[in-house]
Amino acid sequence: QLQLVESGGGLVQVGGSLRLSCVASGRISEHALGWWRQAPGKEREFVSAISWNAHIINYADSVKGRFTVSRNNARNTVFLQMNSLKPEDTADYYCQATKFGMDYWGKGTLVTVSS
Repeated sequence: QLQLVESGGGLVQVGGSLRLSCVASGRISEHALGWWRQAPGKEREFVSAISWNAHIINYADSVKGRFTVSRNNARNTVFLQMNSLKPEDTADYYCQATKFGMDYWGKGTLVTVSS
């Protein structure tokens, strides 16, 4: 049973940057990892994902070219570097770990982009 804890959220101005981290309580070397976000009153949407060996990386069209996902299996950590932030990026950001039929979610970290 994995526990995931996100950090790094906060308030940033349009065009600014934030780096989110998600630390797992155990080994994640065999898990695919991902980031999702949810704004108030909206559905949770996919942001990015990275395979267990980091050979396959995917991004939502809305963040492609601005966000970068990476992982450090030795530290049981996944990162999301967020650049050129826009107001529409404002949301709670959640990390996810997936292995076979098991899904694990963090409790989220809030990112607010202000103008």
